[in-house]
Amino acid sequence: MSHKPQIRIPATYMRGGTSKGVFFRLEDLPEAARVPGEARDKLFLRVIGSPDPYARHIDGMGGATSSTSKCVILSKSTRPDHDVDYLYGQVSIDSAFVDWSGNCGNLSTAAGAFAIHAGYVDASRARDGVCTVRIWQANIGKTIIAHVPVANGEVQETGDFELDGVTFPAAEIVLEFMDPAEEGDGGAMFPTGNLVDDLDVPGVGTLKATMINAGIPTVFVNAADIGYTGTELQDAINNDAGALAMFETIRAHGALRMGLIRSLDEAAKRQHTPKVAFVAPPQDYVASSGKHVKASDIDLVVRALSMGKLHHAMMGTCAVAIATAAAVPGTLVNLAAGGVERNAVRFGHPSGTLRVGAEARQVNGEWTVTKAVMSRSARILMEGWVRVPADTF
Repeated sequence: MSHKPQIRIPATYMRGGTSKGVFFRLEDLPEAARVPGEARDKLFLRVIGSPDPYARHIDGMGGATSSTSKCVILSKSTRPDHDVDYLYGQVSIDSAFVDWSGNCGNLSTAAGAFAIHAGYVDASRARDGVCTVRIWQANIGKTIIAHVPVANGEVQETGDFELDGVTFPAAEIVLEFMDPAEEGDGGAMFPTGNLVDDLDVPGVGTLKATMINAGIPTVFVNAADIGYTGTELQDAINNDAGALAMFETIRAHGALRMGLIRSLDEAAKRQHTPKVAFVAPPQDYVASSGKHVKASDIDLVVRALSMGKLHHAMMGTCAVAIATAAAVPGTLVNLAAGGVERNAVRFGHPSGTLRVGAEARQVNGEWTVTKAVMSRSARILMEGWVRVPADTF
């Protein structure tokens, strides 16, 4: 019996913020995978090693977590005043599914750096100093501006910027998420029209919830209302099947209330969005690294789930949602942070702390946000080719 050989595809494995992913140039993909569809999804599933009933990704590039099961496609942008188009796929670990419904804020950092590495930015702009890369986020139809440090015509990757959730320091990249509200689904920043809603969740109860489209659709609830303090680490949630089922139920009913799905059974095919996060006032706690986080150093604590598990730090897009909600008086996030007007917030997450800013204002009685700003870092971990069996797609 004969078997087809493997094919090899140029690829770069990158860390961006607290995530990792496999990056491709569109023109390097096999022809069938250069357009959306089954071939592309099958390729990305095989690259990552999904679906994997063992949840280990032994036979792929994934890391069997939501933070490491990601693929990215970059291409030269055809849009005016943009350098690249950035398309992100969140690959499911245990099912044959790639979710294209949202962005990854962490890998947005790496997208800016990769745009320079891959030759999509004119070399004359990447000499010394900071190169501004304008990114079109194709999943949600938004502009992201990455300010990438460069030296001698190349991305400067090493530095002393420290990011909780990342072991080693690196060079700082500043990201601006322009007009991050009204996510690609086309709804308002607060799709229900309210800053706080009563969300009926069968088996859980009626919860106060702030549901927001900014950065990524997110459902915020109070930690105390679901029996938590807001200082929990991953094991407290991820080893509790009952807790995970509760959060998925909250997520599904939040998605329905936000108009992201038409029926509850659609939630299983939209795993990446919305996110569910729970908030509480600032408290002392010990982060997963052993670092002591003091209540006096933060404005609130936040924990968020991604792809059905508590995130080890904080998703970049969810950080945008946190900053935006904190800037709007009366939301659960704003109230947990003291209920005062603010344009920046420092919150505690399982790995430490993060500061993020947002500029929000009311226009004709409705809230809008012009941009959100945060700092991350990115680094190439490996470059060359990935190999997949030729009969993958």
